[in-house]
Amino acid sequence: MDLNRSIGYSFARVLLGIIFLAQGYGKVFTWGVDQFMKSDFFYKPYKDILPDYLIYATAYYTSYVELISGILLIIGYKTNIALYALCSVILIVSIGHGMIEPIWDLSHVIYRSILIIFLLRYSIEGNIISLDYILNKNRKLDIK
Repeated sequence: MDLNRSIGYSFARVLLGIIFLAQGYGKVFTWGVDQFMKSDFFYKPYKDILPDYLIYATAYYTSYVELISGILLIIGYKTNIALYALCSVILIVSIGHGMIEPIWDLSHVIYRSILIIFLLRYSIEGNIISLDYILNKNRKLDIK
């Protein structure tokens, strides 16, 4: 395994983890999910389109998945599961934004999506600087 590839992979994984951790932390601990859900940003655009229970469930699901997956990515534990969960968040956000505004600002999801796709594509080869790698006794550290 090329050291630069491993460091590049780890950088992308930790960066994405920080982005999602900060977002989830803000929703869960700074605002509180209930306050976030009731905000004009989140609730108002959807209140006439979706039932309240779906808005409520979406707010909790996305907030906690962002928080927990962010932590998992930073430490490199259960990396693929965290990435799969974040894929679901990106899809939910994309559907939600698309329901409100057919042509919307993709900066909310495009860069995160690119990082997720990169990490999923190279997860097996590049994830040697991680808790996943340390806990997997069957792999050898092979850095050139």
